[in-house]
Amino acid sequence: MLGRLGLWLVVAVIVLYTVFPFYWAVVSSLKDGQALFGTELWPRDADLGNYVALFRQQPFGRNILNSVFVAGSVVAISLVLASGAAYALGRVSFRGRMPLLMVILSVSMFPQVAVLSGMFELIRWLGLYNNLLGLTLSYLIFTLPFTVWVMTTFMRELPRELEEAAMVDGATPMQTIIRVFLPLMGPALATTGLLAFIAAWNEFLFALTFTLTNEMRTVPVAIALISGASAFELPWGRIMAASVIVTVPLIVLVLIFQRRIVAGLTAGAVKG
Repeated sequence: MLGRLGLWLVVAVIVLYTVFPFYWAVVSSLKDGQALFGTELWPRDADLGNYVALFRQQPFGRNILNSVFVAGSVVAISLVLASGAAYALGRVSFRGRMPLLMVILSVSMFPQVAVLSGMFELIRWLGLYNNLLGLTLSYLIFTLPFTVWVMTTFMRELPRELEEAAMVDGATPMQTIIRVFLPLMGPALATTGLLAFIAAWNEFLFALTFTLTNEMRTVPVAIALISGASAFELPWGRIMAASVIVTVPLIVLVLIFQRRIVAGLTAGAVKG
């Protein structure tokens, strides 16, 4: 009995530690003026003025659409390329397969600042500076290696009899991937896709460096550039409102794909 009580106490502390910052951001977003510095757990006069001002005083709606486009395109491209790469690395035997997989994984270990100058020159040479496609291209550097690694591990553990049966029926490798393997890889696709979406949604350094105008910025940069009349008068209410808005979609996605994410992580941990 005491052990179970202690377990629930630990769980309550962890939940409070992780959820309270977001709750406080919601509370702060409903305050204005001197009320922001109060300590009440819920504002006496809740006001949506910070949310209204956020969209009136800057193109925040456009910034959200930019983030949706960039993150969505990164996920789509990463999953398509990773599916083919995972089939080659997980099902086809050839010399240097493991060293190649290690090289792909090692690419994601470089800090962003180490490749920033080279990526900037590439983006400028391609004419994609201050363009959302430039962000999509640059984000693939850290999303693609991860998706290839996870999907290769998952693909390697699928029964070989399925592939052999498809070959007997005359299926091509592409048909085998699309019609046989991908339906079975739903948990892996959900896990890697969501993690890639979160990474692209929250990315700041490339988005700050490769965009110039407010209309082309993504939400992390737009939030960072919210300013007041002076450095000592930052509009914390608007900043909190923006933080709440950009966090809610991630929470919704996690809740929707929760079972598939757990299944994908569990499969990878047991089989990998």
